[in-house]
Amino acid sequence: MPRSTLPRHAMRSGAGWLACAPPQTQTAFLESLSDRALAALPWLFEFWALPHQTPPEGDWRSWVILGGRGAGKTRAGAEWVRAEVEGARPLEPGRARCVALVGETFDQVREVMVMGPSGIMACSPPDRRPKWEATRRRLVWPNGAVAQAFSAQEPENLRGPQFDAAWIDELAKWKRAEETWDMLQFALRLGRHPRQVVTTTPRNVGVLKTLLANPSTVQTHAPTEANRAWLAPSFLEEMQARYGGTRLGRQELEGVLLEDAEGALWRGAMFEAGRVAHAPRLSRVVVAVDPSVTGHGRSDSCGIVVAGALTEGPPQDWRAWVLEDASVSGASPQRWAEAAVAAFHRHGAERLVAEVNQGGDLVEAVVRQVDPMVPYRAVRASRGKAARAEPVAALYEQRRVAHLRDLGVLEEQMTQMTARGYLGRGSPDRVDALVWALTELMLVPAAQWRRPRLRTL
Repeated sequence: MPRSTLPRHAMRSGAGWLACAPPQTQTAFLESLSDRALAALPWLFEFWALPHQTPPEGDWRSWVILGGRGAGKTRAGAEWVRAEVEGARPLEPGRARCVALVGETFDQVREVMVMGPSGIMACSPPDRRPKWEATRRRLVWPNGAVAQAFSAQEPENLRGPQFDAAWIDELAKWKRAEETWDMLQFALRLGRHPRQVVTTTPRNVGVLKTLLANPSTVQTHAPTEANRAWLAPSFLEEMQARYGGTRLGRQELEGVLLEDAEGALWRGAMFEAGRVAHAPRLSRVVVAVDPSVTGHGRSDSCGIVVAGALTEGPPQDWRAWVLEDASVSGASPQRWAEAAVAAFHRHGAERLVAEVNQGGDLVEAVVRQVDPMVPYRAVRASRGKAARAEPVAALYEQRRVAHLRDLGVLEEQMTQMTARGYLGRGSPDRVDALVWALTELMLVPAAQWRRPRLRTL
């Protein structure tokens, strides 16, 4: 049915308007619809779609939908194909007539993109539902539009065919992604403006990063939680309990593209390999602060990291745990000092360590205003950030440092720190605080432990 069968305000506001309305308003709205409009309602995706499932405006060639598991990416891809191939009436042509459906394997194209519960067949109304021709691996619509299925394991099969639209699913997990992607781009050459949609959970792979950097690419994004109305509550609870606050959770549940810079001192795999739910009883706990001198919206964050160590036996047996990233953004000196002292008391720390290269004695003065009795130590950097970070990174390589959960932003900064310097945006304030904390816990005591002792006569 055409969009005009629904009231204009309903199409503009979507299902969110109806879901939030009082029961009497919902009833009145549904009763106001004609029989035809009511019958069409389940098939009007524009009415039900979440913001990340709606195609962006503009003259784009590629639309990338990044999302966590279950965020509704498949449904968005299937509905976009529908919108491209369907006309105003079942037998009238749409914008596209030759579509490529490309997945990791042919079975996944058939079982997820075509036949799945959010696939094209399930999303299509009876009078516009295409026919699946299994032997030819294609869908044929009543208006003559055709969608062919392809496997990313066989990129050469994309030589020869040509298309005016394409749906690419889970690009970031393809084994032959670069080759298949290139073959598809050569084939996407029909019509006045061929377009493609990519639905994928993000991974740090070159083909996806290159695509996102292309000026003709637009993207939308959503975490798993955005689609919670259509997911089992027990699934969300279990996934959050198991993976919430982890780097894997940020990728698979939040749909965040996590990158490791070339030559990074830390790799994402280091954190997951050493992830723990709880720290043991620790010998020492410290809070380290990399203060921000100014306190306005554009200021660097104030890095505040809490870490503890078990320092029994020789230094090679010592282990450390990063307990919390309590950093604050755009905070005044008073506010970051309050946050640092609160973290100190929350973890029962024995010392607060603060870098004073920029703030000097003012840093201690601000801390003392909050708590005059807090054990405090000022540290001053005499080497560059990368040089200070390298011996701390070596502790991770030796598997002597573990992370608790909810350290995602800190970990992202760490994967942008290289021997040449920090490659991320702004200042690595959280990394600086981490380096000072582990230096205080592990490196300084180890150097003192190894220092030769004078013999007494």
